[in-house]
Amino acid sequence: MANDLTPAASEAGTTRQEVRSRGSLPSGGPHEVGRRGDYLVSTDPALLDLPLIHDFLSNRSYWAAGIPVEVVRRSTENSLCFGLYQGTHQIGFARVVTDGATFAYLADVFVIEAHSGQGLSKWLLDCVMRHPHLQGLRRFLLGTRDAHSLYERHGFTPLTDPERFLEIFRPDVYSKDEGGRTNPN
Repeated sequence: MANDLTPAASEAGTTRQEVRSRGSLPSGGPHEVGRRGDYLVSTDPALLDLPLIHDFLSNRSYWAAGIPVEVVRRSTENSLCFGLYQGTHQIGFARVVTDGATFAYLADVFVIEAHSGQGLSKWLLDCVMRHPHLQGLRRFLLGTRDAHSLYERHGFTPLTDPERFLEIFRPDVYSKDEGGRTNPN
């Protein structure tokens, strides 16, 4: 079930197959966050390429290695998602978990390797940070191992008071079944 920040695909009125057959992404509309030449950033859930997102997160990211497709599907349905597209093909992604009023967590940011080095991740983050549902938040968090300078450009800093934050961290959660047993795959 999509939340209020990401209207259901039926409301968007366009399916991924319709977009591909048309050969272009819709212009304008309530989900368009930014357009730069042949590139588009959109929050339209109907345009998201779940197999591409899952493949990148599961096979090419350090933070979600082995994540099951069903977990990716649930995470996109319950988050404000930003797809980055060239033509009709998705080439990047960012996901924000938020209440839309006080707090947000930025996750799963990527641009596929074939399109890196063109400033697209900076532009994608510009689009995320300008989104109207993410204005006036008291706290906006993220975690990164290697992209501090990218996020610092957008105002992110180390935690002001890290002693106040706690976490539950399960690094092997995707390698275990619901009973806590190691999955064979």
